[in-house]
Amino acid sequence: MTVPVQRLVAALDLGSTKVTAIIGEVTGDSRSWGLRILGVGSERSTGVRRGIIRDFEETVRAITKAMTDAERIAGIEVGTVYCGAGGEQIAQRISHGVASVTGSEVRTSDLARVNDVASTVSFGHDQELLHAIPHDYLVDGQPGYADPIGMAGERVEAEVYILTARSSALAHQRKAIEKAGWHVGEVVVEPLAASLAVLTPEEREMGAVLVDLGGGSTSVAIFQGGKLRHTASLRFAGGHLTSDLVHGLRVTQAEAERLKERWGAAYEPLISENEVVEVSTTAGHGPQPVQRRLIAHIMHMRLQEVLELAYDEVARAGWAMAGLPSGVVVTGGGAAAPGIVELTRDVFAAPVRIGVPADQLRGLVDRVASPGLAVPVGLALWGARQVAMGGGFGAGGKSSPAVGRVLEPVRRWLQDFF
Repeated sequence: MTVPVQRLVAALDLGSTKVTAIIGEVTGDSRSWGLRILGVGSERSTGVRRGIIRDFEETVRAITKAMTDAERIAGIEVGTVYCGAGGEQIAQRISHGVASVTGSEVRTSDLARVNDVASTVSFGHDQELLHAIPHDYLVDGQPGYADPIGMAGERVEAEVYILTARSSALAHQRKAIEKAGWHVGEVVVEPLAASLAVLTPEEREMGAVLVDLGGGSTSVAIFQGGKLRHTASLRFAGGHLTSDLVHGLRVTQAEAERLKERWGAAYEPLISENEVVEVSTTAGHGPQPVQRRLIAHIMHMRLQEVLELAYDEVARAGWAMAGLPSGVVVTGGGAAAPGIVELTRDVFAAPVRIGVPADQLRGLVDRVASPGLAVPVGLALWGARQVAMGGGFGAGGKSSPAVGRVLEPVRRWLQDFF
């Protein structure tokens, strides 16, 4: 297969339960772009917990397997990947900047300067800037401008949402990927990437909550006015569901995973009291009958706790669901549990749907049409958008470091406009 290197993108998601790689070809142009999925690779892994590499060699092994499988399916070798950052390594803050208007009205160059001023702050020890997202602008002290270009004034101020990650964690991640044989081109905060895969432009504009039920952590992200307004990572996630089943049913970890995937449910009332399944217990007595509703009860209790924590996070961030009329979009591996929509609706008292990657995709769409792949698909879409807009890199290599240093401040805030 012959595809121009500059039109290829590759994404790598280091999750708590698996590593996923996606290779795609960018289609269209800056006005109408998309992604054709060429290759997908996935490998189970225990090397990462809550976004931090805990077992370096295990992570390298899983990266190598996932990337090699994706390359084999695509029939193409790649060198550079977009990868995500999430979990406990992400920090956030609001920063302010001010700059003079150089002419009689605000221009793009003025916004570039004021955003650069706002993002050029001290992040503290062991922090690396990933995104600086402008939330609001003031012109001569008057607030409420989402896009003040063309406004007459002498002074422009910016309120910018800063997202950083631990430098040491990112360095460890880059080192693992490089040891496996690839290079990191850009690191993207995972909820921001996932939103590209599962949220519509209307949902991001009107206001929505994205809840990603992952294996090692649950992320909560608030979008409004087309921008990410808040994100947080919760400790409870799919791994806790498995542990609850292990202890509640006295089964092995592997059996708990099987039961969760085959017979699990997030909403107990959906399951009949008469339905019985066979369970292999650790007592050595062979398969034992267990009410499926007991499995659902254990999962219901834990998922309700997780969703209530997510709801509390939204409230703590100063948002009410009335101000987020698009409601909640649930994604991640946990979103596959039957009844998750009903349970989430009970907790949030808002419209709820499951987020499955589909829009802007062609090619091997069936291989990625799962809520558990929202992050890797989103990373690939992020890269595709960057390439289509002329600000990204092909999967075969990166821009020169010198060019990257010059363009980085402007590109960093421009790329965060949806």
